[in-house]
Amino acid sequence: MKRPNFLAYVDFASTDVSATGDFYDTVLGWKHDRQMEGLYHRMLPGGFFTGSDGKDSEIRHLHMGIFDAANARPHPETNGVEPRTLASEGRRARIWVEVSPDDSHDRIIAEAEKRGATILWRNHIFTCFGGLTDAFRDPWNNEVVIWTENADSPDLAPHITRE
Repeated sequence: MKRPNFLAYVDFASTDVSATGDFYDTVLGWKHDRQMEGLYHRMLPGGFFTGSDGKDSEIRHLHMGIFDAANARPHPETNGVEPRTLASEGRRARIWVEVSPDDSHDRIIAEAEKRGATILWRNHIFTCFGGLTDAFRDPWNNEVVIWTENADSPDLAPHITRE
């Protein structure tokens, strides 16, 4: 059987690449690797995916990039091309982040909000994935859904919504 293509990176647009990298370093604990200072930075979520035995598998983590909206790299034109602004209206791509057992939804949401994020929702069970979700839009209009698997149970507080 032919191997499928795989996701290698997800990039976020920003008007301040360094500040965006610092935001995700603090909010999600990702290593901020300043590849091309101010133009393109790489975020390293760290570690390996967990195998069914609960130990690190051979599968490495994904990477996330942050690029300058005014000069999106990589591109053959060294000075970039239009558009040079952030998306502001309508739906956009979003990323999902699984919350580590060493962290919490409350801490992540509080840190994101303290650093200028807009909270999109809190305490929602997405039953088709069997997990608790919260979501925010960072100060550069990128959307993040944080998720904890197997968080659905019949004894959850009444303020937690489900679909």
